Amino acid sequence: MTNLIFTNARLIDPEAGTDALGWLHVADGRILASGDGLAPEADAQVIDCGGQCLAPGIVDIGVKVCEPGERHKESYKSAGLAAAAGGVTTMVTRPDTLPAIDTPETLEFVTRRAQADTPVNVLTMAALTKGRDGREMTEIGFLMDAGAVAFTDCDHVVTDTKVFSRALTYARACGALVIAHPQDPGLSHGAAATSGKFAALRGLPAVSPMAERMGLDRDIALLEMTGAAYHADQITTARALPALERAKRNGLDITAGTSIHHLTLNELDVADYRTFFKVKPPLRSEDDRKAVIEAVRSGLIDTISSMHTPQDEESKRLPFEEAASGAVALETLLPAALRLYHADQLGLPTLFRAMTLNPAKRLGLDCGRLSAGAPADLVLFDPDVPFVLDRFTLKSKSQNTPFDGQRMQGKVTATYVAGKEIFRRS
Repeated sequence: MTNLIFTNARLIDPEAGTDALGWLHVADGRILASGDGLAPEADAQVIDCGGQCLAPGIVDIGVKVCEPGERHKESYKSAGLAAAAGGVTTMVTRPDTLPAIDTPETLEFVTRRAQADTPVNVLTMAALTKGRDGREMTEIGFLMDAGAVAFTDCDHVVTDTKVFSRALTYARACGALVIAHPQDPGLSHGAAATSGKFAALRGLPAVSPMAERMGLDRDIALLEMTGAAYHADQITTARALPALERAKRNGLDITAGTSIHHLTLNELDVADYRTFFKVKPPLRSEDDRKAVIEAVRSGLIDTISSMHTPQDEESKRLPFEEAASGAVALETLLPAALRLYHADQLGLPTLFRAMTLNPAKRLGLDCGRLSAGAPADLVLFDPDVPFVLDRFTLKSKSQNTPFDGQRMQGKVTATYVAGKEIFRRS
């Protein structure tokens, strides 16, 4: 079993909120101890980190792996390699596959695929309703027994409030977490951009930011009625933040996330119809982006995720309105997040609180921290290495990244799962 001592490391501890030089001792796949000063004498392999950052591995909620149904876009093998290269040690995968992951049999199939092909930890979410069509809820208890960690219909909003309320009530009885996409589907149907001057000048069908607020308000009302555990997958507008703050203040079991694209890009990045920048919900205004960053800093928004959504060339090489939404981000999540650090907008402990500790807590996992006894799922990275991203070097099968050709700063040096090195940058 593993017995390692990391020395001369800049320890990023999201639980303590610290960023300081020190050492970390790993034994038998778990963190044994950490501290500052000289590392203790031990019969262990010593890894000199050279002053680079050592942090808990990223826990990424909302990764799409296209098995079953669209393996040509992303397989568990390619997604696992991309995750390892990006410092993601736990992928929490979405059920929006073909067919949807809505039965124990389908869930067991993807679990076996993940275990066989992936070097990182993989947890799977199941659909909340059968076929994600919003008419009949899935067998939540059986799916939990098969290993589902949460339930979501992803971007298919359950419009029938009676169906959604019953699903929330049943989820509460089972102790299940429901993850929803706050959006009013009537307003957002067919939208490719956020309403405003830019969308009007480009002639793009647009949706008001109020659609997110309306969707969240409805879900909060149902939470008050049912008492379920709820996580909003992406909060991307300033208008939604007061409602989220009130819900938390009133004691509802609610958390919220946002995507790295909405933290680092805005609606103007679409420029002349660049479809790699088409995501769901659409990119927002700069004022919204700044408000969401502040919400992450304050802790109002709990998690940051990649919302990794592979799309092939045929899906993206279309007119902007017709192109598929989504971007790959397993490998770009950390360097994109480091843009916020280099811009003095978010500190490293705050970033890793949102990328590791909070997602782990929400799912009841013991990873995402550097405390003694936690799994030795770690990422070693140099936050200052500059590079120009070439999408064709990405390990994902699909290379639909909006960061192609952009100057970035910060690279993963090595990734460890249970103390075992699964990736090292050559």
